[in-house]
Amino acid sequence: MNLLLLFGQFFRIGLFSIGGGYATLPFLYELADTYQLFSREDVGNMMAVAQSLPGAIGVNLSTYAGFRIAGIPGALTASLGLISPSIIIIVIIARVLAAFKESKVVAALFAGFRPAGAGLLSAAAVAAITVSLYNPAWRLWYEVLRPRELILFCILFFLVARFERHPVFYIAGAGLVGLLLGL
Repeated sequence: MNLLLLFGQFFRIGLFSIGGGYATLPFLYELADTYQLFSREDVGNMMAVAQSLPGAIGVNLSTYAGFRIAGIPGALTASLGLISPSIIIIVIIARVLAAFKESKVVAALFAGFRPAGAGLLSAAAVAAITVSLYNPAWRLWYEVLRPRELILFCILFFLVARFERHPVFYIAGAGLVGLLLGL
C-alpha cells in the first residue's frame, strides 16, 4: 500500500468516525478485510495497545496501524490522515457557529450527531467484545466463548462499574493477569 492510499484511507476514517477513537474500529475491520494487511484479531490487539497508551485512542490506533503497514512513514501518514478531517471540520464549524450561534438549524444538526455517535460507539463496543471473547476455532457449543477472557471481562466490568479508578490501573491489572494466566 503506498503512502498516498494510506493517507486517503485514514482521511476517510477520520472524516466518518464520528464519536471518537472507538468509532474507528469498524473502519479498521473494513481495512483489514479489504487489503489483508493485518487480521481482525490484529485490530483487537491494536485496540489493547492503543488503550494502554496516553493520548487519543483513534490517533493511537491509526499510528499503530500505519506503522504495521509501512513503518514510521506509515505511522506518520496514517496519523496525519486521521486528524486532517477533524482540523478542517473544526475550523469550518467554528466559523459557522460564530455566524449562526443562535440558529435552530445548527442546534438540530448537533442533536442529530449525538445518536449517530452513540450508534458508532455501540457498534465498536460489540466489535471489541467479539474480538476479545469469541473463539473463532470453536467446534462444540461450549467453546464459542473464551472462558478465561470472559471471566476477566466480567471482573473488570464489575470493578469499573463499582470503583472509580484511573483506567491505567485496570489496564495494568488486566495485563498482569494475562501474563500470569498466559491468556
